[in-house]
Amino acid sequence: MATLVLDNGAYTAKIGYSQEKVSVIPNCQFRSKTSRLKTFTANQLDEIKDPSGLFYILPFQKGYLVNWDVQRKVWDHLFGKEMFKVEFTDTSVIITEPYFNFSSIQESMNEILFEEYQFQSALRINAGSLSAHHYFHTKPSELCCLVVDSGFSFTHIAPYCRSRKMKEGIRRINVGGKLLTNHLKEIISYRQLHVMDETHVINQVKEDVCYVSQQFYKDMEIAQMKGEENSVMRDYVLPDFSSIKKGFCKPREEMVFSGKYKTGEQILRLANERFAVPEMLFHPADIGIQEMGIPEAIVDSIQSLPEDMQPHFYQNIVLTGGNTLFPGFRERLEAELRSLAPAHLPVSVLLPANPICYSWEGGKLLAHSPDYDEIVVTREDYEENGHCICEEKFDI
Repeated sequence: MATLVLDNGAYTAKIGYSQEKVSVIPNCQFRSKTSRLKTFTANQLDEIKDPSGLFYILPFQKGYLVNWDVQRKVWDHLFGKEMFKVEFTDTSVIITEPYFNFSSIQESMNEILFEEYQFQSALRINAGSLSAHHYFHTKPSELCCLVVDSGFSFTHIAPYCRSRKMKEGIRRINVGGKLLTNHLKEIISYRQLHVMDETHVINQVKEDVCYVSQQFYKDMEIAQMKGEENSVMRDYVLPDFSSIKKGFCKPREEMVFSGKYKTGEQILRLANERFAVPEMLFHPADIGIQEMGIPEAIVDSIQSLPEDMQPHFYQNIVLTGGNTLFPGFRERLEAELRSLAPAHLPVSVLLPANPICYSWEGGKLLAHSPDYDEIVVTREDYEENGHCICEEKFDI
């Protein structure tokens, strides 16, 4: 019996059999400017010749799965003969969903997994629970951990004790990668070049040049300097999709500080945008989002838990999700937590080697655990008892 692990994120789906490697695939459909009629699904993105003005059709809105037509198309593609060739009647699936998901979405998912695809058995679980499972597996001596999952739609902070999530300590901040990319699009459009339609390109810019500042005001001063003294400034070469397929950062020695470039490339000059954009994860109030930043929310979450457990949570903070890959993110978070946490408690923040696939790896470990068969719902169970058996068994 094969087990398929699908960490179904709002931006990418992390998918693979529990014996194999993981594949990270865009969880959406695309339309390009040039071929308006044709819709590209998931990893067919690579077939698009000219990805400028790429139009995204996303199954998720504000972090919840609402567009089932798109999600079905993506899943059909993933499960189909081009990709994973799933034999549904002989396959068990582990699939993730956000914390406090709506019951209507859960019921739709049950129906699609069991009635349309007819999987042999299924386990619906929070991605953070898989991350916690992974963490406890690598550090068996620890009893508590705090999962910080900063993804596409929002950032969740979830405390786990002995693999059980503690609901009263879960916090959500409505800042994620989508907001950062959109904000960067707005700043660039306002300051230099109209890029509001270029989500794909600007997302790449964000991943290539943004970083988390350790001293925001000091970097802000450097970013205002002229010429070579400005060590923050970078020139980003935009792709034209004929000779330059992917944008890149100009090496420091090739940068022209005064006047124009002789070559005909399109250049974005980025200075304070590089760190002002990820700063929103730490201070959402800067752009008028009235919420706590990640460090404050972590402290708020830990303080809502029993006092004798709090020291353990400060020592076992694990970062997952794509936003944690910004250079300097872990260091800044640890420094800010250090100043907010009680002085006598040690603080330790772990950034895994691959934070995006961390929860998928947790699902892989779970699929091999001896009590896996106890926690899944089989198709027979579902056909006999309907949605209520899923509500009982899945701890969501």
